[in-house]
Amino acid sequence: MNTRFPETFVILAQLRSFRATAQALHATPAAISLRIKTLEEELQTELIDRNSKDFRLTANAEYLLGHAKAVVDATRRLQAAAHKDSAVRGRLRLGVIESVVHSWLAQYIRELNALYPEIEVDLAVDMSNVLERRLRARELDLVIQVEGVESSDIVSEALAAYPLHWIARKGLLDPRKEGLNQRLLQLPILTFGRGTAPHRMLEEIVSKMANLAMVPLEQTRITCSPSVAAIVQLMKDGYGVAAIPSLFVAGLLDSGEFVELPVQPEPPSIIVSMCFHTNAEMLVHAAANAARQSCASYCAQVDPRYIKSLG
Repeated sequence: MNTRFPETFVILAQLRSFRATAQALHATPAAISLRIKTLEEELQTELIDRNSKDFRLTANAEYLLGHAKAVVDATRRLQAAAHKDSAVRGRLRLGVIESVVHSWLAQYIRELNALYPEIEVDLAVDMSNVLERRLRARELDLVIQVEGVESSDIVSEALAAYPLHWIARKGLLDPRKEGLNQRLLQLPILTFGRGTAPHRMLEEIVSKMANLAMVPLEQTRITCSPSVAAIVQLMKDGYGVAAIPSLFVAGLLDSGEFVELPVQPEPPSIIVSMCFHTNAEMLVHAAANAARQSCASYCAQVDPRYIKSLG
C-alpha cells in the first residue's frame, strides 16, 4: 500500500473537502479523488458516502480513521529515525575486556571517530562479570565481553573467537620428553581473571589432566590475572605456562622466544560478544554497527590461527 493514500484519507477526513485537501497536498482534486478510490479498492470498502449532498464519511471510514492515523504516524516516525544516522551524537559509555584492548580496539575507535565525529567515548576496561553488571545497571551503554548476556532485555551478538593455546618461554619445558602434561602441572599455570569463563574452563581441564596424570589436584597452581601484559611479563620471566590466545604473543612466537606446547586438551576458544539493551538509542546502534565492521575487518587482516570472525 502506498502510504500517501492513508495520509490523504486522514487529511481529507480533517478538512472535509477534496479541494482543500488538494491544496494542502499540492495536488489536484482529481488526483485526491483517485487516491481515495484506489485506497477503497485496496481496503475493499467505501470511505466516502457519495449519496450524500454534503461531504460525509461512511461508518466504516470513521472506524478505519484511527488505524489510518496510526499508519501515518508510524511512517513519519520511521522517516525521522532513518535520518538520525547523519546526526549521531552524544556520549557513548563503552566497556571492553582487555583482550579487545590488545587486538582491535584501536581500529574500532578510529572507525567510530571517522563515522561519527560527534560521539564522545567514555571507555571502561574491566573483566566480563563487572562489565555485565554495569550494563544491567545501565551504567554502560555497550559492552564487549566474553560470552553473551542471558536476558530478554539485552541483545548479545558473538563477534570473534580467540583460539587458546598452551604457551611458555622457550626452554622452560621440552616437548620432546615424555610426561609433558605431568611436567606442565608442576608449574604455575597462568590465565585470565578468577571467575572469568576462561578461568572456569581451565580449572576443569587442569582437574582432568591431573586425574589422568595421577597428580594430586591440590598440587596444581593456577595463577589468575586480568592483565594480559602481566601474564606476558611473567612468561618472559619463566614463571610458568600460560593458556592464552596466541594472538597476544604472536611476535614472541615468531621470534622464537615463546613456543606453543603440544599439550592436550587445548582450552576452548574465547568467544567475544557485543551486548547492549534492546531499547538502546540510535547512538548505541550506530556504535554497535561500527564494532561489527571493525572486528570483521581486523580478523580479515590477521592469521585465522589467531582470531576468527563470527560475524
